[in-house]
Amino acid sequence: MLTPEQIERKLDRILLKVQKPGRYVGGELNSIQKDWDSVQTRVALVFPDIYDIGVSNVGLKILYDQINQREDALAERAYAPWLDMEALMREHRIPLYALESKRPLACFDLIGFTLPYETLYTNTLNILDLAGIPVRSAERDESHPIIIAGGHSCMNPEPMHAFIDAFVIGEGEEVIHEIIDVVKKWKVESNNPLSTCHREDVLRELAKIQGVYVPRFYETTYLDDGTVARIEPIAADVPKVITKRIVAKLPPPPTKFIVPNVDIVHNRVSVEIMRGCTRGCRFCHAGMITRPVRERSVDEVLQAAEEALKNTGFEELALLSLSSSDYTHVLELVTKVGEKFGGTHLKVSLPSLRIESVSIDLMERLKDRRSGGFTLAPEAATERMRRIINKFIPDEDIINTTREIYRRGWTTIKLYFMIGHPSETLEDVQAIADLCKRVIAEGRKVIGWKAKLHAGVSTFVPKSQTPFQWVSCDTPEQIRAKQELLKRELYRDKNIKLSLTDAEDSFLEAWLSRGDRRMAEVIYSAWKKGSKFDAWQEGKKYDAWMEAFAEHGLDPLFYTHRQRRTDEVFPWEHITAAVRKNFLFQDFRMSLEGEIRVDCRLNCYACGILPTFAGLRRENPGEGWKCPDVKSPVNNKQSAVTSLPLVGD
Repeated sequence: MLTPEQIERKLDRILLKVQKPGRYVGGELNSIQKDWDSVQTRVALVFPDIYDIGVSNVGLKILYDQINQREDALAERAYAPWLDMEALMREHRIPLYALESKRPLACFDLIGFTLPYETLYTNTLNILDLAGIPVRSAERDESHPIIIAGGHSCMNPEPMHAFIDAFVIGEGEEVIHEIIDVVKKWKVESNNPLSTCHREDVLRELAKIQGVYVPRFYETTYLDDGTVARIEPIAADVPKVITKRIVAKLPPPPTKFIVPNVDIVHNRVSVEIMRGCTRGCRFCHAGMITRPVRERSVDEVLQAAEEALKNTGFEELALLSLSSSDYTHVLELVTKVGEKFGGTHLKVSLPSLRIESVSIDLMERLKDRRSGGFTLAPEAATERMRRIINKFIPDEDIINTTREIYRRGWTTIKLYFMIGHPSETLEDVQAIADLCKRVIAEGRKVIGWKAKLHAGVSTFVPKSQTPFQWVSCDTPEQIRAKQELLKRELYRDKNIKLSLTDAEDSFLEAWLSRGDRRMAEVIYSAWKKGSKFDAWQEGKKYDAWMEAFAEHGLDPLFYTHRQRRTDEVFPWEHITAAVRKNFLFQDFRMSLEGEIRVDCRLNCYACGILPTFAGLRRENPGEGWKCPDVKSPVNNKQSAVTSLPLVGD
């Protein structure tokens, strides 16, 4: 295995031959390099995409901070090298290394992958291969690191079950320490020549930690029609259902962000102001799996922002959450940010603002510190579709809100929409174009031809752990017809920018997010055929995926274009976000009738979070709202689902 010095000498010979050598050298401000020999457990945190994207990932920042606070452990980072760098690394036999110490990843005790989205799967295999680590979990022995993965896509871990030793289901701030403690104990015991502790024993200990899923201890059987019959443990002392891990109270946010040496996607300080969402949008994976809502106090957010800006020199502050304008004290927070950083030219962004909760007061407070355009997400443009997806916003509210945004000095508004729900018609898609035209027409009344509109239109993917997990994807022909309609209607106006998701990208996401264990072999074959960087134009190899499906006798349409039975066992049946399957099914039935649920701040629908995490309570008013300690009766469709098996009840 190469030493850090040998790797650095090899890098000196190749770095001037690649784009952005600064991606591969480390040494950034606020990066942490501990003495390798002074700690007992060494962790490599890997974001399996390029440095420009991965370095600003919030989850990786949190874990980097948490681990490096320990005296007995260190955390270093690695990212996927771009195509030019990978070719040179393979040519010169340079293993993938951590930026801080330049040590090969294979030297670490624990490697943690962050997997927020499914199109990172082939990159994950490629990184293991570049690191000289067996891609398949079953082929690793005591000399190899333990490979773990976490992130939103791991709410259905089965497509990656063959490659990851253990998955973290849910939030990682606390569970990462328990995992490190197990690995540390294993290392101590393995140094004893009389020890009989093996890698399998370590994995058994990890499987006992709440929220940790070790796939080798479970078995899936199938029915004749290809659907799942059952998923059962095949080892003693492992849970039948793995319930997500959650932190009751958000720990202090990291404030020593790494300042990159090159331009990246988000050069800014980001502070998470709240986690979770109460709106109940039926398509929203993040909204369902991050319940309940937990908020940081205004003082804590301000203190973290001030420290982070001093530590980094960034000139933009992002106040992050799934629904920033639903933060209880958002007006107070924006006002105090303006007061504290007056005269500093600080830009402030509030991602994920909701149309119905964007008040005039909030816009007034933001207008002097705005950053870029103003983003809103109507998602649909007809009352019928808004009722189906449980995001009901009258057109007039959208028009009035966007008019006020233009009036207060913003020249660009970005509207997010979604097409592809199987109940959607071409008339529903035409309404998206019509609404965009109305919005920019209102803008022109206010600020003239300076008014611009960016319409981002993604394609619906029915995700696991959501009410829409029972529905199918729209057909490729219908998706393309809907996209052509939008192009015809909106490309005529030069001040309207239309962004569309490639239909093939959406189907790849759907296979990977809805797949069962058989998808692991498809992923492996697609990677062997050269598929990687699947989210990038340069990396797309759709034919490789089609060949991989054919090679293993699987039909991709099985995962995307069929209606699920109401009693179907899902591939992720043994994984739960602590939201009852009965609740999700009831919500699905309500979507068929066009019935909506109001914000669950106003009415608790007994989704399952409260009994699962009975200890979560609002300790004081400064922490903001949490789920009420009640279980109000559900007022409709309850009888329709009483025969469904409960998961995580």
